[in-house]
Amino acid sequence: MSAHPIVHLEISTKNAAASAKFYSEVFGWKIEVDPRFDYHQFAAEGGPGGGFVNVDEHTKVGDVIPYLAADDVDAMLKKVEQAGGKTLLPKTEIPGVGWYALFADPTGNRIGLYAGMGQQG
Repeated sequence: MSAHPIVHLEISTKNAAASAKFYSEVFGWKIEVDPRFDYHQFAAEGGPGGGFVNVDEHTKVGDVIPYLAADDVDAMLKKVEQAGGKTLLPKTEIPGVGWYALFADPTGNRIGLYAGMGQQG
């Protein structure tokens, strides 16, 4: 994969269900809840989809994390670190879905990597 498009966005919230309801009503986003993870996902026509994540010790209100497509998450994390970035969360499996990881770029922005189950991961 030569391009690494944004394939997913996570929007932080104090209440994922309330945020999902708001964006569905105002913008018409299709909402699905994955009960395995209590994860409220959205699909916005014409753009990448994403999910709402509850704030915690690592996530504050206002955080938005873009996830970039990656053929090989581990290889991309190595490139990130060689270029001055830092791995925040190593490659982690999303059972039945794929793999993801989080890194910080040299200025501190948090970015995710994602590979679907059909990819190497």
